Amino acid sequence: MSHAYNAPVATAAPPQVAPIAPAAPMTDRVPRTRTGSVWFGLCTSALLAVVLIIFMLQNTGSVQVAFLGMSGSLPLALALLIAAVGAAILITVVGTVRIAQLHRLSSRR
Repeated sequence: MSHAYNAPVATAAPPQVAPIAPAAPMTDRVPRTRTGSVWFGLCTSALLAVVLIIFMLQNTGSVQVAFLGMSGSLPLALALLIAAVGAAILITVVGTVRIAQLHRLSSRR
């Protein structure tokens, strides 16, 4: 049995192709939208509402409150909620005044 020796066949190198760069960098991130922001805000608000309800249910003890000559008793959670809403209203008023002031300054320029 004779074995035929096959000489290696010379092959040409494959042609070199320059890589094509993408026009814009590809990212895996989904763009932020208003709907997504609203959804996140609603979920966060719902979670905070649940936490607030739990807080109010656990703090039903009555406390004495006196303010500007008025006095009375009410649940601790309600007193704290009223104080927080009052602080939020005060911050909103001060912030609105500041925004109006900055708007007037920018419209003068």
